[in-house]
Amino acid sequence: TQGQRVALDSFRGRLVVLEWTNPDCPFVRKHYDSGSMQALQKKWTGKGAAWLAISSSAPGKQGHYAPEKWTELAKQKDSSPTAILLDPDGRIGRLYGAQTTPHMFVIDKDGTLIYAGAIDDKPTPAPETLKGARNYVDEALEAATAGKDIPTRQTRPYGCSVKY
Repeated sequence: TQGQRVALDSFRGRLVVLEWTNPDCPFVRKHYDSGSMQALQKKWTGKGAAWLAISSSAPGKQGHYAPEKWTELAKQKDSSPTAILLDPDGRIGRLYGAQTTPHMFVIDKDGTLIYAGAIDDKPTPAPETLKGARNYVDEALEAATAGKDIPTRQTRPYGCSVKY
C-alpha cells in the first residue's frame, strides 16, 4: 500500500506470517471485529516477526480496494501488520495456493514454509467460537521460537474464497 515492492528475502532471519485477507469476508471480520487478529499481529511483530497481510482480490471483486483505503481500514481496525500487500493479479496468491480469507502461512527464519492452513480450529464466522479455539498460527510461531517441532504443519483453510 506504500507503493514499494516487498521481497520475502528481505525478511530472512525473521519469522514471517502471510495472512490472506478480505475485510468484507465474515470469517475475516470474526477475527478483526473481535480484536483477535490484531492481538496476534501485535504479539508476534513485537517479538520480531514480520506479518504480511495480502489481498489478492481482483479489480471489481469483493475486497479490492485502493492503497489509501487499505491504509484507512487498517487504522480503523487498529491493525498492525508489517505491511499490507496488494496482489490484484493474484500472482502471489496462486503461487502460495491461497484459497480462502483468512488463509495463513508461517515461514521460518531460514525461509522454509512451516505452516499452511486455517488460523484456528473453529471454521465459523461466529466470534464467540474464538474462546477456547486452537490457534494453529500461534502454535506454529511458539514452537518455531522455542526450537521445537511444529505440532501441526497443515490444516484445511476456511473462510471466503479468494476473489481472483
